[in-house]
Amino acid sequence: MEKKKINSRQFEQYKRIVKFLSSSVIVLLELAIYYYVWMNYYNKHMTVAFWRRGNWLITGEYLVLSLILHRLYGGLRVGIFKYWNLVYSHMISILGVNLFSYVQVVLFDKKMHNPTAIIVMTVVDLVAVMIWAYAFKKLYLFLFPRRRLLLVYGINPMFHLLNRIDTREDKYEIAMKISIDDGIDKIIGLAEDYDGVIIGDISAGSRNQLVKLCYANNIRSYTVPKVSDILLRSSVELNIFDSPLYLSRNCDGLALDQAVIKRVMDIVVASLMLVVSCPFFGIIAALIKGTDGGPVFYMQKRLTKDGKIFSIYKFRTMVVDAESKSGPVKAGEKDSRVLPVGRFLRATRLDELPQLINILKGDMSLVGPRPERPELAKVITQNIPEFTYRLKVKAGLTGYAQIYGRYCTTSYDKLKLDLTYIRRYSVWLDLQLILMTIKVLFMRESTDGFEDGKWEDPALKGIDGKENEG
Repeated sequence: MEKKKINSRQFEQYKRIVKFLSSSVIVLLELAIYYYVWMNYYNKHMTVAFWRRGNWLITGEYLVLSLILHRLYGGLRVGIFKYWNLVYSHMISILGVNLFSYVQVVLFDKKMHNPTAIIVMTVVDLVAVMIWAYAFKKLYLFLFPRRRLLLVYGINPMFHLLNRIDTREDKYEIAMKISIDDGIDKIIGLAEDYDGVIIGDISAGSRNQLVKLCYANNIRSYTVPKVSDILLRSSVELNIFDSPLYLSRNCDGLALDQAVIKRVMDIVVASLMLVVSCPFFGIIAALIKGTDGGPVFYMQKRLTKDGKIFSIYKFRTMVVDAESKSGPVKAGEKDSRVLPVGRFLRATRLDELPQLINILKGDMSLVGPRPERPELAKVITQNIPEFTYRLKVKAGLTGYAQIYGRYCTTSYDKLKLDLTYIRRYSVWLDLQLILMTIKVLFMRESTDGFEDGKWEDPALKGIDGKENEG
């Protein structure tokens, strides 16, 4: 078993090199394609053409911008994202940089240029990315086969974690499960035969001991964080003594200057978005009204900062009085109560557009934890008292949990993601999450719910569903 384990990981030391080379191949190929298009279709038709250093500057600018967007959207995360997620992330970056490049040409020359070349270039980029992603995915799987992991669990069997790991069978396999009650010495002995250990929700003392032993024995470990870990990890390290200290200021929400800047950004961006989206408001309203003649908007009580209750606005996506007819049952993929136009609005999250009004009113922010219903928050808090920590900042239209979680992420995991945002807040993080929202809008897996309206959140035991118009 040990020999097999060593052989299966013989290329492990080259992983960073393989990732760097794979990224370099596609980035340099796209740069070469852009340089060809720039030189042969745009620069030669400019009123005043660029010369050698100018061409180098334009090409370098394209490279830097593409790398920034790839960094933001994860377009080069070979071995991390699934195939279509990788292609999708990469193409969002390419679309952004190609659009910027065309606008730049128009602004430089002060006249419109034929966009055909840039459109064809984008299509060629897409084909190249699909081939590149497929080829390097196969190479990556060959060099770095999926890891066989030993899962250590406590009182809870970690079923939701198992389901998540099963979705990435290309990277991980839970080869064995063992209870912490079986003893740490036995666990360490077994761990030698696997590619790593997943340390689940176990007691802090046992976890600390297991983490240290994994480190001492060179055993890769994956640890499921607790809320206290999020608070500690986001603390400030102080080195004013001969022993490091971690400072956690634990302020009530954001500092005054942060709150002011965030509010100004909310008003400016939400106002611009309302102006741009006005045509969509009219079209969506007409489609909803034309379906059953019912109201266009749907209002529901939600929680925001300090537990304040407000009415959230959404486009109505279900039949009138859906909740009164079925009770609080979460809408499934084939729910008959969802309007035809409602399916599209939910899939693209355009039903959230009216919340721009909530932002201007001050009920919400552009970025923050998603607002929960008061009656559900009460039940969740009974099971997870720390759930109230999310209320230290205003609820948000988008946020850390919305970007990095899924529609069906458990309440406890959402709490940890929201706390990560609150503790790491900065204007730059807000801007990053706003830009990342563009990516998740059309990602199927980010809007996955439970089929047939089933709700399996441990923090909502005894409740059949989360919400109808959620």
